Amino acid sequence: MRRPLLHAVTDDALGTDDAVGLLERLRSRQVSAAELQSAAQTRARAIDDRLAAVVDWVEPQSLRPPPSPDGPLAGVPTVVKNNEPLAGYPTVEGSAALPRTAAHEHSPFVAQLLELGLTPVATTTLPEFGLTASTESSRFGATRNPWHPASSAGGSSGGSAALVAAGAVPIAHANDGGGSIRIPAACCGLVGLKPSRGRLVERPELARLPVPITTQGVLTRTVRDTALYFAEAERRYQPHGLPPIGHVRHPAPQRLRVGLVVDAPHGIPVSGEVVGATTAAASALSSLGHHVEPVAVPVDERFGPDFLVYWQLLALGLQRGGRWLYGPGFDPSRTEAFTQYLAKRCLLDLPRVPGALRRLRRLARAHERIFDSYDLLLSPVLAHAPPPIGQLGPDVDPRTHLVRLLRWTAFTPLQNVSGSPALSLPLGLSRAGLPLGVQLAAPFGHERRLLEVAHELEHGFVGHAGMPSRTSAVGLDG
Repeated sequence: MRRPLLHAVTDDALGTDDAVGLLERLRSRQVSAAELQSAAQTRARAIDDRLAAVVDWVEPQSLRPPPSPDGPLAGVPTVVKNNEPLAGYPTVEGSAALPRTAAHEHSPFVAQLLELGLTPVATTTLPEFGLTASTESSRFGATRNPWHPASSAGGSSGGSAALVAAGAVPIAHANDGGGSIRIPAACCGLVGLKPSRGRLVERPELARLPVPITTQGVLTRTVRDTALYFAEAERRYQPHGLPPIGHVRHPAPQRLRVGLVVDAPHGIPVSGEVVGATTAAASALSSLGHHVEPVAVPVDERFGPDFLVYWQLLALGLQRGGRWLYGPGFDPSRTEAFTQYLAKRCLLDLPRVPGALRRLRRLARAHERIFDSYDLLLSPVLAHAPPPIGQLGPDVDPRTHLVRLLRWTAFTPLQNVSGSPALSLPLGLSRAGLPLGVQLAAPFGHERRLLEVAHELEHGFVGHAGMPSRTSAVGLDG
């Protein structure tokens, strides 16, 4: 059974349990919350000099308001990605342009995380403003992939992913504006669900974006942990117009129609091992009684260029409006070359912005039509295995960086624009022993369907192609 080259697992209170297992031991008083927090801090500190995943260490007793001792997930340690305010700690979003000024209050999502009882022990790294898919920045260096430390942990939630994959915590905060939950999940052998737009509580200003592409979420090692988190979050925040998820504990009896997509948009090449992992997942679904058939790439040729125009617009907004967004301490001259390059490209492409926004806003309705014929779409998460550290780093020529980024991440932005949910599952290993993620996408509001099928696949892939056991999707049980 394979496991990451870098891991922090030792004989302590955390053991090899996922969050569900820890909660069971907390309830039976085999361990205490204080013991779990201490073990998580010790593990994270022991491994972080090799991972470079932590921005700041968090003392739980310093948090105001603190984690709820009566929350349904009380006592389980976690980490918070450093682009969501955590009161008393700086939020610098991977950028040297932001000063280390402590946040005055928790963001709505972090407040809910604490209300559920999850206890942060650290804040985690991301690339500058989450604008690329590898967690490398001039300010914090490169976050390493526990499976192979010379490889990227993905991004932009790479710090969170690295700490979960290494076994420092069982569950971590992540968010996703173009794949930033699913990409690091795929790179680090984790479960990553990008929920439907509006499913989880969010900062109001993000909902006012021209196309609201960002969503909050978590990264876990098991489907049951992800299912538990969404079930408990739903008890506290029930979005208008979305069907409830409930607590998904088992596969559903219904057999589904699944559209298989293995070609990337615009003819972008997809590696043979990624195609192999995706078709193996398709075969597993077929063997379980689901109907799987190939389907064409579900976007037209304008989607990629339109999304790039919008991504550039966001970079321009950060560069030009940073002082309004973050305060007078923001220094645009200290943003990275890639951020500045995207902003400059936007200025050149300004005439294209209105048409791009109009088409992206229309896409949600058009995208849902494919689900008249299929219940789910199955595809790769990424076009190839995690790249080496430095391929998408801050010192790469920005134009080269952009070309590499677009060729790697073509499968994930669609659901950010449509607002529909998508889930990354670790269902393969590359020849070099790196995880490969497979993506399941569902109609708007149908996270329950994704979790039911994910439960089924997770069980079905135990021992498949060297993949680890269900209770430890990165093989921490050895």
